[in-house]
Amino acid sequence: MRRLDFLHLDVFTSRQFEGNQLAVFLDGRGLDASAMQTIAREMNFSESTFVTPAERPDTDARMRIFTPGVELPMAGHPTIGSAFALAHTGVIRPGQEAFVFGLGVGPTRVELKWDGDRLAAAWMDQLRPAVRTPLVSAEQVCRAAGVDPQAFESTGLPIQEISCGVPYILLPLASRAAVDAAEPEMAVLRSLKSAFNGGHTCIYLFTTDYVADDVTAYSRMFAAGLGVAEDPATGSACGPLGCYLVQQKLVQGEAASRIVSWQGVAMGRPSRIHVAITQDDAGEISRVQVGGGAVLVSAGTLTVL
Repeated sequence: MRRLDFLHLDVFTSRQFEGNQLAVFLDGRGLDASAMQTIAREMNFSESTFVTPAERPDTDARMRIFTPGVELPMAGHPTIGSAFALAHTGVIRPGQEAFVFGLGVGPTRVELKWDGDRLAAAWMDQLRPAVRTPLVSAEQVCRAAGVDPQAFESTGLPIQEISCGVPYILLPLASRAAVDAAEPEMAVLRSLKSAFNGGHTCIYLFTTDYVADDVTAYSRMFAAGLGVAEDPATGSACGPLGCYLVQQKLVQGEAASRIVSWQGVAMGRPSRIHVAITQDDAGEISRVQVGGGAVLVSAGTLTVL
């Protein structure tokens, strides 16, 4: 029998019972991938993480991330939430400027912002964007997402598949009403093919139609292939979203450093995901950061027989 301690956090929010739920297993040593996957399926959150000692000298800890269905090479809310969990346990010390996780995509730096001894926000670096034309038609994407094709066509914007570590099909829509009205067809969603080798069929639908002064995009995310019908907050999709908004000139100048995606509202779990995109003198994207807060909900122990 083994007892595994975990913390349950809500991520990309400052209020309990909002944002995206996360289970952080603080000591995953001795667990193989099969055991981690089984535990993540049992927890049934969008993701669970397992922290183990660093495997290379340029990282502070190794972390593996599992949805109920698959292991991911990186993800946003698990990385942000796990930083908060390690700050809660004292592994990350008050005032520490950064922590580096070893993820499937390699070393991933997380900048830490403090309010006294309390961790107030964490910002993760993501890979620079890889952009590809989807292998599937706009009609197929709209059908899979369950949206009116006119709501897409009226934007005059392209559908693109973008990865900053995990690929997403970016589907712009004309209004919040169109985003809220989406009813995905899971069988169709599972049948879509990614333009990235090994990529899953995830659709991130959004609108830049006005919602509130501090909101850049209103969004939802469907990922049947990951074992997650709908995700309340998707940090790994918001790096690609920020890159899309900048490349399509939907945000420019200083606005690129303060993008906010408001996600999960339709699920009753509103989440605010912050994005900062940096461009070099040639206008190329040189840095992608995604950040936000998290709040502790509970602590528990899982007994493995």
